[in-house]
Amino acid sequence: MPSRDCTSVWSRPSPTPAIVAVLALIAPAAAQNAAYPSSESTLSDGFAFAEQTGEKLYANACQSCHMPDGKGAVGAAAYPSLASNRKLAASGYAVHAVVNGQRAMPPLGLMLSDNQVAAVVNYVRTHFGNSYDDAVTAQDVKAVRR
Repeated sequence: MPSRDCTSVWSRPSPTPAIVAVLALIAPAAAQNAAYPSSESTLSDGFAFAEQTGEKLYANACQSCHMPDGKGAVGAAAYPSLASNRKLAASGYAVHAVVNGQRAMPPLGLMLSDNQVAAVVNYVRTHFGNSYDDAVTAQDVKAVRR
């Protein structure tokens, strides 16, 4: 019967270098947030978005899928275009999609206040070739929440 060599189990490298590497990557972001203690946070803290304007919320929460120009993308998945999108004429459609999610889009309602949802929906509905100027209010958003 072959003998088992247990030394290989004990000679594995320590995870310490990996932890140090991760901390080295996180430290600059934490320092950046500490350098800007005002409401102009560069990163959202915790489970909620810190941004308050529609433009900043779109840049932080939406554009990675819907693209900076709102035209969406196709690749590993299909991200629908928000540019000149007729579905946005119904303000409730956009509010529902942001709050509750839709298909592959995650529900962002738990991470955004009613005012933030209204801000980002109004931004999208008035940019990217959309001109739906009937503004969504925080009360409209509150009515859509489950």
